[in-house]
Amino acid sequence: MDQDPRKPRLHPDSLLAHGGGTDPATGAIVPPIPLTTTFARDEAYNLVNPGHLYARDDNDLFHKTEKLIAALENGADCRLFASGMAAIAAVARTVKPGGTLVAQSGIYWGTTLFLRKHCERNDIALIETDAADLSTFSDDIAISKPGLVWLEAPSNPYLKIADIQAIAARCKAAGALLAVDATAATPLVLRPLDLGADLVVHSATKALNGHSDLLGGVVTAKDPASNAWSFICEERKMAGAVMGSFEAWLLLRGLRTLGLRVQRMNANADRLASYLENHDKIEKVLYPGLASHAGHAVAVAQMSGGFGSLMSVLVKGGKEAALTVAGALSLFQRATSLGGVESLVEHRYTIEGGTSGIPENLLRLSIGIEHLDDLKADFEQALGVL
Repeated sequence: MDQDPRKPRLHPDSLLAHGGGTDPATGAIVPPIPLTTTFARDEAYNLVNPGHLYARDDNDLFHKTEKLIAALENGADCRLFASGMAAIAAVARTVKPGGTLVAQSGIYWGTTLFLRKHCERNDIALIETDAADLSTFSDDIAISKPGLVWLEAPSNPYLKIADIQAIAARCKAAGALLAVDATAATPLVLRPLDLGADLVVHSATKALNGHSDLLGGVVTAKDPASNAWSFICEERKMAGAVMGSFEAWLLLRGLRTLGLRVQRMNANADRLASYLENHDKIEKVLYPGLASHAGHAVAVAQMSGGFGSLMSVLVKGGKEAALTVAGALSLFQRATSLGGVESLVEHRYTIEGGTSGIPENLLRLSIGIEHLDDLKADFEQALGVL
């Protein structure tokens, strides 16, 4: 849905509800799924429609969805990818062999593992450091002069909060590109581009879609004329890491209810975090909405409308106690993901193994849209098993 510059700017919830607007060809409220892979030319061999050559890049449903997400992010341009990891990989490849990449430590293990292997294969120096420690992180940027700085906000699964605005200033001074993975927050809670980031990344598999039924990624840029953005767009097109049309349709449909889902999920997470923090069988709750969280003040300053629906809890009694609780939960599904309408519990040590340093008693929780009383009751009975 195009925003008329003569009218007041629409609230994101209103933009989302209309799903990018009606189909211009038919007036359909719900856009069609484009199935063609190629487009015809006329007798003089001119494209019938100059904007449609081949479906790898020329897909009206891509463009509609990308335009909507760019508007949510206050960005200038956007590209969909086949998965969150495909989006991450495209951004990482902006660093040329022989360059340097500074990445926040303690982030999503899939990202960490990819960056380590990618940098090793391509002679790129990888510096992993705690972004919540602004002084040390800033020093690493100033000294190494990296081509790219990578953040997660909040981080997964430790829920650490990096000061994006302060780090963006350090990146600008060092000539570094700043990319922020804000999957755990969504654009309704955190807009890194407004805080000085150059790129914002999401696994659209998670809350943007919200129904655990597609793989997708998205990258949005502040400056569409930058060399990095030109490279990322070309990487998507030439490497073919494109989303399918049906998946794009599902994503656009999911985005229509993002505002409602995020509101309920964030409210549930905030209240469940407070409940668990005071439970005598929980050692610690990692959630930036809690006043006890080390990054709470920074989170309040840069997030709005909540603190996300992801949290982690450390269960008293070690690995066996954590696994016992996970096994006793009945409403929470035992599965690996986040951002869906259903609440999930994950024993991260089982997923990552001992090489990542993840605590054996950590359970990562993705909070869904169920009734809060049922979520609390499920944890109460599961913790009662200990």
